[in-house]
Amino acid sequence: MRAIVVAIAFTAGLISTSLAQTSQVQTWPSQSIRLIVNFPAGGAADQLARLVGQPLSEAFGQSVVIENRGGAGGNLGGEFVARSAPDGYTLLMSSGGMVAINPHLYAKMPFDPTKDIIPVASVARVPFYLVIRADNPVRDFKEFIADLKANPEKRNFGSPGIGSSPHLAAEMLKNMTGTSAVHVPYRGAAPALNDLLGGQLDFLFDPGIAIEHVKAGKLRALAIGSPQRSPQLPNVPTLGELGLTGFDADAVFGIYAPAGTSPDVVARLNKEINRSLATAALNERIATLGNIAAPMSPEEFKEKSRKDSERFGVIIRERGIRAAN
Repeated sequence: MRAIVVAIAFTAGLISTSLAQTSQVQTWPSQSIRLIVNFPAGGAADQLARLVGQPLSEAFGQSVVIENRGGAGGNLGGEFVARSAPDGYTLLMSSGGMVAINPHLYAKMPFDPTKDIIPVASVARVPFYLVIRADNPVRDFKEFIADLKANPEKRNFGSPGIGSSPHLAAEMLKNMTGTSAVHVPYRGAAPALNDLLGGQLDFLFDPGIAIEHVKAGKLRALAIGSPQRSPQLPNVPTLGELGLTGFDADAVFGIYAPAGTSPDVVARLNKEINRSLATAALNERIATLGNIAAPMSPEEFKEKSRKDSERFGVIIRERGIRAAN
């Protein structure tokens, strides 16, 4: 008899949970949505969040509030979302590095990005452009590599942080060309770009926010660390074309939610994000950043992160890269 009562109570609990989730989906969203960006304002994640936030706000009839919480390679913002209520009102815009790179990089993570957050929708594939100042006497990639070899540890480069995708792109470059340079980590891509423009850095791999400066003649793009050329800078060759066969440092930026978020809410978010990514207007705006719209299902997004984790884990181990907790 006791077993029957327990079974009935358990079944009732499941029904109650299911009804609660159904009720949540029917009324969601009934208030503004917070979209946490785990990097500082001005970077690729921030710009993509603002581009996607507008059509989401229009689709749901609720404001989408962008909030920057940068630091620790994206872990601070990621942990904040992972610890938030799984009610669909707190989401995360992040580079794929937080999921695919940070677990290899940090001896101890404040949360488990493969369990405590779930993928909602991929937004854009972000290639990285190797850029230098226009006043640099180096004219092309061949001269750039020759200069690095002639000046070991005398040139420096910036990145959004230790183990970030742009940092790993530079480490891949150094590994494949037998060169060396000093890494200067920042708290985001925008501060690093500002110091390159200001003369404090010699080069960096940029996630697209430098394109306007390239077109304005302030910077020179020597190559792109992607398998394909960029429509924004079609004359800039890929590193593969320049002899670094198989070079691929692309990252996928997208939106995540706390684990436990209703699958129906995730599905609705994914549907609306992919719908907006299918419009010419948003595609063009993403392209102006040097990025490429990359709609995926949550399952496809999760599988992409898994493959990226394998790919970047190799270079992190080979180069002995570690981040301080």
